[in-house]
This record gives sequence, structure tokens and C-alpha cells, in this order.
Amino acid sequence: MDYELYITEIRAGVYRFDEAHMSTGYLIVGSDKACMIDSMNGYNDIYAAIRKITDKPVVLVNTHGHPDHIHGNIYFDRAYIHPADRPIAEFFDNEPEFIKICDRTGLKMPPYEDIREGDVIDLGDRQLEIYELPGHTPGGILLLLRQERMLFVGDGINHHLWMMLEHSVPEEEFIRNLDSIMFLEKEADAIYHGHSRDYDDISLMRCVREGVEEICKGDCDLDSEYTYFGGTQSAKQHPFKCLPDRHYSQDDHVIIHN
Repeated sequence: MDYELYITEIRAGVYRFDEAHMSTGYLIVGSDKACMIDSMNGYNDIYAAIRKITDKPVVLVNTHGHPDHIHGNIYFDRAYIHPADRPIAEFFDNEPEFIKICDRTGLKMPPYEDIREGDVIDLGDRQLEIYELPGHTPGGILLLLRQERMLFVGDGINHHLWMMLEHSVPEEEFIRNLDSIMFLEKEADAIYHGHSRDYDDISLMRCVREGVEEICKGDCDLDSEYTYFGGTQSAKQHPFKCLPDRHYSQDDHVIIHN
């Protein structure tokens, strides 16, 4: 299978890393340091790719603990993750197939260090502010690049939001968590999520919130069946609406729930 890595400079010093259209990470280069947001599946040597762009020290941050966002950590010395997602990450790090890959390549996952809301990653002339959004996973985080009004959200806010996983928080709790950070609508213009080849208008935050609220109210007449993990498990997919005349990276918008 072709696991080509597509790298695009989406703004001066800000790069989208699209690994085979399977998952997406972002590199932000500041005057003193650089930050890599998510390392994807590990099919490509992300660190070597970064070194073709900058020789500055690199801080690696994982938005959450799912394997398609962390297994490229094998090319780095350390990674930051929210402590609530560390058990999830360590579970996937110990999957037998992944251990076989590490043994075959001689690579291994680096240690995790904690990152929490209120932390700031100082890159010199740019700063990334950390905000927590428990939902898709209990330790999901968002990163605000305030100077450019860009919000990096991992899988926490997107058009195909998985909320049916065993470790996903209840929908009612997710709404409260979203409400606590909804002020970010005024701090950013665009959302960059972990499976996108484009950007989304910041209004996607509120559209997702309204969709989850519909689920909580039982307004699910348009729901349909959804199968995942190779068709071995099933859930419901709830369509939600986005605003007209706004820029979104895709036309279909669903929340997957139990």
C-alpha cells in the first residue's frame, strides 16, 4: 500500500502533513522552536521530513491517544499528551502488531509527558495555547495559534465525530465541555482537524454542539446505521447541519453515537 506523505505550507511557517489521506498532523515553525501536532500512523519518518523544513528544536504534542495520531512518535525522543489519554495511548502502544513493527525496525515509543489546559508552547514569535475538550476521548486537547487565529483540534471537532467509543464521554458532558471553551469562536477563524485536507470555518464548533444536543434531546429521526472496525461493531450516525456560505472541508456531517 502507498503511504505517501503530502506536505503543504498552508500559511507562512505552518504546514499540513497528510499521511496517505488517512490522518493529518500540523507543523508550526516559530523563531526559536517548532511544534509538531500529532505524528500520525508512523508509516513515514515524520522527524526526517521536518528536518527538511527546519533545523529548530521540535516539540511533539499528541491531541489524543489514538494510534493514527501517536504512532509516528517512534521517530521522536518525547511526546506530550494529556494524562487522561495516557492509558489509551499506552494500550495501543502495546498492541502485538505494533510491537512487532517496533521490534523489526528497532524503533520504540518515547516517554510521554503531561500537557494540560493553561499550558503554553512558546515557539519564540508564536505561542500555542492548550485547551481541554473531553469528548471523543477523555483527554482530548485543542491548540490555539492565536497570532494566526488558527485552532488545531485533532479529532475532537470534525465532520465525522466518533462519540460511541467505550472511552468517549457521555454526550451531555461533552456539551458542557464544549460550552466551557465556546469563547474560542471569537479567538479563531478556522479549524484544522486530524483527518482534513482543508480547513473549516470556526462555526463548525457550534454546528457540532447543536448536533450533539439533538442527540441528547432524542431528535434522531434521520439517524442511520453505522458499522465500524471492519463491520464487527455498529452504532448510529446522526447527521447535523452546517451553515450556508461558510467554508467547510467536506459536505457530509455526522456524529457517531450509541
